[in-house]
Amino acid sequence: MACEYKRIESLIGAYLSKNYRDVIEIGIGRNTDVAAACARAGLRVRATDIRQIPPVESVEGRVDDVFDPDFPWYRGADLIYAVRPGVEMVPSMIDLARAVGCDLIVYHLGNEIYLDGGEAIDCGVVLHRYVRA
Repeated sequence: MACEYKRIESLIGAYLSKNYRDVIEIGIGRNTDVAAACARAGLRVRATDIRQIPPVESVEGRVDDVFDPDFPWYRGADLIYAVRPGVEMVPSMIDLARAVGCDLIVYHLGNEIYLDGGEAIDCGVVLHRYVRA
C-alpha cells in the first residue's frame, strides 16, 4: 500500500509541476512528497499545517490555519492544493483561493468529495479543481 501512495504523490507532483509555478500545499502534515517533487522541479513551494511541519528542502513552511488564514502569506501563488484533506476544509480553501486569485486543486481520500467535486482532472489519479483563476 505504501508504494501505491507514493505513485499517487508522484503523479500529483508531475501534474502540478507541468502546470504551475508558485504553489502552496494546505495541511501538509508529515506527507511531504508532493511538495518535495514540486520543489525539485523548480517551482516555488510553500506549505502550511496547523502543527509544526518537518523541514523540506526548498519548501517554505509555516503553521497556519485554513479556517483563519494569514492572507498576505498566500499572495503570488497560482495554485493552492491539498492531498487528502478533511472535506470540511474544502469550503475554507475555496474562499482562500478566490481571495488570492489562484486555482484550487484537491486530491480526495476515496470518494470523499465536496459538493459536485468541481472540475475533474485525470492525471493518472483524479484531482478536483474547485477554483480556476
